[in-house]
Amino acid sequence: MSYNLLKGKRGIITGALDENSIAWQTAVRAVEEGAEIVLTNAPVAMRMGKIQELADQLNTIVIPADATSLEDIENLYKKAQEHFGGENIDFILHSIGMSPNVRKGREYGDLNYDYYQKSIDISALSFHKMMQVAEKMDILNEWGSVVGLSYIAAQRAYPDYSDMSQAKAVLESIARSFGQRLGENKKVRVNTISQSPTPTTAGQGISGFNVFLDYADMLSPLGNATAGECADYIITLFSDLTKKVTMQNLFHDGGFSTSGISHALVERLSK
Repeated sequence: MSYNLLKGKRGIITGALDENSIAWQTAVRAVEEGAEIVLTNAPVAMRMGKIQELADQLNTIVIPADATSLEDIENLYKKAQEHFGGENIDFILHSIGMSPNVRKGREYGDLNYDYYQKSIDISALSFHKMMQVAEKMDILNEWGSVVGLSYIAAQRAYPDYSDMSQAKAVLESIARSFGQRLGENKKVRVNTISQSPTPTTAGQGISGFNVFLDYADMLSPLGNATAGECADYIITLFSDLTKKVTMQNLFHDGGFSTSGISHALVERLSK
């Protein structure tokens, strides 16, 4: 059901890979709610996914951009403005995260530090870069919204999440610092969402993911939040209904983050 929450708004969605991704679902919902969008992803990710299919479905364009490159981000914003007839944008979704150490199976006590720096650059500093370039180009409208996707491992220890834990912690810190700056200067809000473990292509690349997915579902009173449900939540943060919500890390996890134990988990462990 559409409520026209984003009617007249324009935005950029990063990271849509396939139907399983939160960014993909968010792009679909944004258009359903009346927004105009452009899609972007790194060239290497575009070769792995089906982003052009999504662009065709939503009657929009894909602008390749490496979010670690200031030049690519500037080009992304210029081409997005051209696509929108010279107009500024109202929202950005940062759905970018990758750890070469996790990809290559490096143990946390045996990390490759060049990979580690790439994890931080790709997964967190890119968030800062996108906002810094946006501010310098003055591309965001007043009362705009920037959202990044995080995970509870930014605050708690999850062994198989490895250096992505630190990357997400940096991401959340950037949201607070840039949220203050953009709020004061442009009334733009910046938030991160800590989503339930979600069976996306990236998520399923983490060792033991399916076991934790089951565990989180048992511990969460409302169960795990799906990618589509996360997209719905993101839409509210892009809308004018949340104009005074900023600098927050918002848990969207069915109650997992504040649950100690559940009856379902007790029953499972008692067997």
